[in-house]
Amino acid sequence: MTACAIEPSADPGDGGVPLVGCSITAEGAYAARLARSGGGGGAAWYPERWTLDGPEPYAVPLPGNQPEEPGTEVQPMGDGRVLVHRVAAGRHLFALLYPTGPGTGELPLGAVECPADGTGLRLLPPVPGGERAYALAAGPRATVLWQIAGGAFGPERVAEIPGRCSGGAWLDRAGRMLALDRETGGRTKAVVVDLEGDGEVSPLLQIAPDSDDRLLLADPDSGLVLIGSDAPSPGRERLGWGVLGSTLPVRFPECLRMPDCVVTPFAVQPGQVLTPERCAVALRVDGAFGSWVGVWRPAERRVRHLPAPQGWLTGAGLWTPDGELRLPCSTPRSPCGVARLLAPDTADAGGADGTNGADGAGHMNGAGGTNGAAGTGGADGTGGAGGASGADGERPGNPEGAAPGESGGDPGTADAPAPAQPRPVPLQQAPLARLVTK
Repeated sequence: MTACAIEPSADPGDGGVPLVGCSITAEGAYAARLARSGGGGGAAWYPERWTLDGPEPYAVPLPGNQPEEPGTEVQPMGDGRVLVHRVAAGRHLFALLYPTGPGTGELPLGAVECPADGTGLRLLPPVPGGERAYALAAGPRATVLWQIAGGAFGPERVAEIPGRCSGGAWLDRAGRMLALDRETGGRTKAVVVDLEGDGEVSPLLQIAPDSDDRLLLADPDSGLVLIGSDAPSPGRERLGWGVLGSTLPVRFPECLRMPDCVVTPFAVQPGQVLTPERCAVALRVDGAFGSWVGVWRPAERRVRHLPAPQGWLTGAGLWTPDGELRLPCSTPRSPCGVARLLAPDTADAGGADGTNGADGAGHMNGAGGTNGAAGTGGADGTGGAGGASGADGERPGNPEGAAPGESGGDPGTADAPAPAQPRPVPLQQAPLARLVTK
C-alpha cells in the first residue's frame, strides 16, 4: 500500500521502474515529497510533509537552510518527521526534519560512504509501523542493507547480500521479512531477508530455472503478491500474482498484458485476510498518451481503466480496507489534495468476460471540494486468469487457461506436469511461509 518515491528526475537505480511522486507511510497517515517554490531558473526544491489521516489533507513545508538537490530522497516516518537523504562529495547524508513553529528542525543521523565502483544507495519503502527506515547500497557483486533510522547509533550495517539487489517489499506487519530482487549469474530472483535472523537470505521465487522473477508488491494481510516474470514469455516480462502460503503456482492473467504500455502495481487493498482474490489492486499504466490508473482484482478477468485525476503525484496512492483508493494530487488551485476512487465490489463487476459493467467503474473527486477526473471504466475483454479459488473458471496451475493435456508452451504453466517442463515452485514451499502463516 506504499510506494518509495524519488522526485523528480533522479535515477533510482532500479532497472527502469517508473518514478513516483511521493512516499506514503505503510499506515497511510503521512506522505512526503519534494516540492518546488518559484519557477524557471529561480525554482528551489524543499521537503514537504502531508498529513492524510485527518478530515482534510494538509501540507507542512520543511525547508532547510539551503535548497535541496532534485535527486534528494524524502520519506515520512510514523511520528510525522521526514527522513531526508542527501548526497554530497560522494557521501550519503541522512537527517530527520520536523516543524518547529516558523522554522524547520533537523536531527542529523550520520552518513554512509559507498565505494567508488558504481555502488548506489537508495531508501527502501517505508517500514510498517514507521519507527525504522532502511537503505540499500547495491554494488556490482554485493549489496549492503543499512538501517538508517530507529537504531541506537545512526546508520547501522545490517547485512551484506551476495549479488546486486533491487526492488524491496515488506512481507509482514512487523517489518521483519524483506523481499528483494537479487541478480546473480545473469538471472534475477526474488529472495527474502530475515532482519531478526542476522540477515539470513532465503529463496522466495523460482518459477523456472532460466527466468527472471521479481516481486513487485506484497500485501501482508492477505498474502497477495504481485510478480513480474518472463517465465510464460521468455524475454518479455509478464505481470502475475500469487498468494504466500498457497499451494497454487503463480498465475499470469491475460488482462494484465498490455502491449506498448508499462504496467506497475502500486497499492493493494489491505484487510482482506481470508480473501486475497478479492483484494483490489491499483495499477499505474504508462503509455504513449501519458499515465492513467487501472483497477484490477484477481477474481476478475478485466482491468478497469480510469483517467488520472488532475495533478496526480503519479504512481502514489493507497487503499483503505473498505475499498477506497486515495490518490494524492497537487495543482496550483489545490496544492494538497486527495482524489478518492470507490472501486465497485466484485459482485457488481458485471460479466466475467469483461463485456458488462463498463459503466460505474468508479468515481473520483478531490478532497476539499476539488473535483478530480470522472472514472469512465472500460473492459479490456481479453479474458485471463482469475482468483485463487478458481472463480473465473481458470484451471489451477494454468495461467493461460490451456485444457488438460494441452501444451501451454510456457515454462511453469502446463496443467499436467511433465518431466521436461519446469513448474513454478508453490509459494508455500518458500522458507517464508512458516513465518507469515503463524
